[in-house]
Amino acid sequence: MAIDYEKEVGSAKVEQKFLYESGNEMAAYAAHQINYHVMGYFPISPSTEVAQFLDTMKASGQHDIMLVPSDGEHSSAGICYGASTAGGRVFNATSAQGYMFMLEQLPVQAGTRMPMVMNLICRSISGPLNIHGDHSDLYFALNTGWPILMCRDPQSVYDMNLMALKLAEHAKVRLPVMVASDGYFTSHQKRRVQAFAHREDVHKFVGEQPPVGFTDTLDRNNPVTVGPYMNEPDYINNRYQQSVAMYNAGEVFEEIAQEFAELTGRHYPMVEQYRMEDAEVAVFLMNSASEIIKDVVDQLRLQGIKAGAISPNMIRPFPQKQIAEALKNVKAITVGDRADSVGGHGGNMVNEIKAALFTYGNTTTKVISRIYGLGGKDFYAEDGHHFFQLAMDAVAADRVDVPFDYYGHNPGEPDKAPQRLLKPMNFDLLKTGLITVTKNEETGKLAVKVPPVRSLMKKPRRLSPGHGACPGCGIFSGLELFFKGIEGDIVALYHTGCAMVTTTGYPYSSHKSTFIHNLFQNGAATLSGVVEMFWERKRRGELDGLGLKDDFTFVMVTGDGGMDIGMGPAIGAALRGHKMIIVEYDNEGYMNTGAQQSYSTPLGHRTSTSSIGKTQQGKLTQHKDTAQIMAATNIPYVFTGCEAYPQDLLKKAAKAQWYAQNEGLVYGKILIACPLNWMSEDKDGTDIVSLAVESCFFPLYEVEHGTTNITYNPEDKDKRVEVSAWLKTMGKTRHLLKPENEPALRSFESEVQRRWSRLKAKHEHPDL
Repeated sequence: MAIDYEKEVGSAKVEQKFLYESGNEMAAYAAHQINYHVMGYFPISPSTEVAQFLDTMKASGQHDIMLVPSDGEHSSAGICYGASTAGGRVFNATSAQGYMFMLEQLPVQAGTRMPMVMNLICRSISGPLNIHGDHSDLYFALNTGWPILMCRDPQSVYDMNLMALKLAEHAKVRLPVMVASDGYFTSHQKRRVQAFAHREDVHKFVGEQPPVGFTDTLDRNNPVTVGPYMNEPDYINNRYQQSVAMYNAGEVFEEIAQEFAELTGRHYPMVEQYRMEDAEVAVFLMNSASEIIKDVVDQLRLQGIKAGAISPNMIRPFPQKQIAEALKNVKAITVGDRADSVGGHGGNMVNEIKAALFTYGNTTTKVISRIYGLGGKDFYAEDGHHFFQLAMDAVAADRVDVPFDYYGHNPGEPDKAPQRLLKPMNFDLLKTGLITVTKNEETGKLAVKVPPVRSLMKKPRRLSPGHGACPGCGIFSGLELFFKGIEGDIVALYHTGCAMVTTTGYPYSSHKSTFIHNLFQNGAATLSGVVEMFWERKRRGELDGLGLKDDFTFVMVTGDGGMDIGMGPAIGAALRGHKMIIVEYDNEGYMNTGAQQSYSTPLGHRTSTSSIGKTQQGKLTQHKDTAQIMAATNIPYVFTGCEAYPQDLLKKAAKAQWYAQNEGLVYGKILIACPLNWMSEDKDGTDIVSLAVESCFFPLYEVEHGTTNITYNPEDKDKRVEVSAWLKTMGKTRHLLKPENEPALRSFESEVQRRWSRLKAKHEHPDL
């Protein structure tokens, strides 16, 4: 059947085009049309795609936005705030724990009245870790002072992003604005969308950035103080003005929405009402679920039931008056919250709706609260029928029997609790006695003897088979080899990353040793707490009689960029000297979230946020030397390793254990292959990482009490190869071998040589 596009455009006064895109794509599309000045960002699912799409568009020359990859969401929020003070337009996107990590910055931005636009692609808050969509992160945004716009589908994501900037910069508002959409439900779902056909029309609608009344820290003729210490009564006056601006945002939004409707034919009132004109029972839902409930309303109407649905397009300021007006004749309403305000007898929305009804004198409408759809649990039409049935039952009984409850959950049955499938590992097999470490009291150095790898094969694997890693992934071959050099029992903490998510999925786990998970930015601190509790409980005698033959070895496993966002806490743990090992599997990117660039990504390498195009050829900066950074903290032992050199890695693991049990913190970095995102063959991983060593890109060395020792020198064995020999093995780097990229290749080769020369100098001169 042919589509009448002109009829669909309807009363639109601006030329539009049709796209078939997801919510994330439309957020990026709106941003590129606006052509923001700066985006500070950090990858986290499901919002990572927004920066990826913008990076791809920038590589092909479609916009001029300065994309700044940060070392964590806290920093990305700081980048955005700083950019906002400097007079330009600023954009960001985040989700879940990323939003929580930047949370303390957000009231600062609102309180100092610095406009920007941020997309919150809503996702479950950990713990336990869940990467799917609900509103638990959104509800933390309610008290930050940011107006919040809501998006039910990719079309509204695009439209709200255009309106958000106009709202943020309005003279009566001047606040940062959040655009919220549902993770995966909306962010990754493709729909046919209408968009402004011409960028100049977008700019005309959004308007020029207001030149007067905004603080600009780059205006040398008007020096300003931003964010001063503020005493009473100035602070309460500031908060009052911010409150006024927030309520102004509601009125201004309605004006902007009307202007937008006249241009496009699409209208977004503060509260969307569906067949509410004579409704007696209603359901309140937000974002993606609010579309499903419309079908349920239609079905109930065919049965003669006066059903209706309401959904807000804006929840800050909360549309109290509009909701009270919509519900004045409704006998009962079921409010679905996709997050719980734990202990508050309902989610945030139901309590705000109750307040709205009370404020406007409605004491008759019965309100039922249900928490639904947590952790990405789907909401179907039959669920909508259940919600309406709750309202109809309340009307029939003239009471609400269960005012608050969860829906779609299983409270759990004790007899169905997960059972242990694997017995604890045999401690006697974990401690083989084949590895010996002795300290030379005169030199202070350790002498290590390790047998051939085959002699350690009887030692139980720390990880069971059956995990979900990609074919050819080097994480577990590298880690298992390292663990072969560890004698006795371990307690392991894993950062979020591929190693964590592919080995744990409740109720299953691949970990045979005790396993703890915490987030990127706090793993080192968390394991520090475990370590200190162990030693204190041991000192107090509380661990006597628990079968503890020897001390644990405490190991934190990080990777997938974890030593970017987790660098600060790792340095803190090092400086405190906790007896533990931090081992990083380096796969040169944020592979767990879609292969975005990390600070460990080398110059020129392709990632999903360092694209290849006419204006950009991979990552623009050199890679971070984490081992040298950690060596600068003066910890007793730092090492690098690679599974292609097993005896070398075994010796270093044994040393690491001795130092971690006797002196303090140890850091080790193991290069591992990631065939999926390196664009290489599954079977070639060991050969590729070997070439990285032979080319001196990833030298094998150790720093023992400040003294550097190169443990494998390919030059001595006449095995050194050109860097290009390594680069040509991976699809992510072959473009560097093209003639047009020779300057980047030479720069990278020069940096590899510079670091190798410095390392050799340190090896030859122990005082360096």
